[in-house]
Amino acid sequence: MTELITDAPLERHPWPPYIPPHARILIMGTFPPQPKRWAMDFYYPNRTNDFWKIMGLIFTGDATALYNPTTRQYDIASIKRLLNDHGIALNDTAREVRRLAGNASDKFLEIVTPVPLADLLKEMPECRTVATTGEKAAGVVAELTNTPLPKMGEMVTDGKGLEIWRMPSTSRAYPLPLEKKAEYYEQMFRHIGIVGR
Repeated sequence: MTELITDAPLERHPWPPYIPPHARILIMGTFPPQPKRWAMDFYYPNRTNDFWKIMGLIFTGDATALYNPTTRQYDIASIKRLLNDHGIALNDTAREVRRLAGNASDKFLEIVTPVPLADLLKEMPECRTVATTGEKAAGVVAELTNTPLPKMGEMVTDGKGLEIWRMPSTSRAYPLPLEKKAEYYEQMFRHIGIVGR
């Protein structure tokens, strides 16, 4: 049984939203892991997380295209170029959190201050899609938009033209093969026209 930390410190999100010109989709996780797990100073920094492998597979056909296994670092310039080219914005659903178990697990993450999603979307006039990378992030977005929680790999709409997708978690702990996760993400990208049909 995990012992919870009753006086866990408040943590603020380390990065501003990444909003490329003409952003068409906002992809949202919950909150970054502790800095000791980072392989870069940017979203999805944990080298064991599957997010950038999924993006590499979908957009280049190579899961390691955005990661150098020799240096064990991500190529931030290539990552930002990919995001800009395809209109993919990134942010997380939490601005401030407490880690009740001292780790990166969403299960023990107390969201103190959620992201002001409506304000964020106003900065992206061409964005009609929000996608979450996991169950906790999906729950936060459902609360913020007053929409039902979608099933994994499916979407709901907010009645105002916004599609809200719940994607598989990109955490290595989520028991789904990398290629299968990539299929779910690619289907969503095809649906919104970011990847050719």
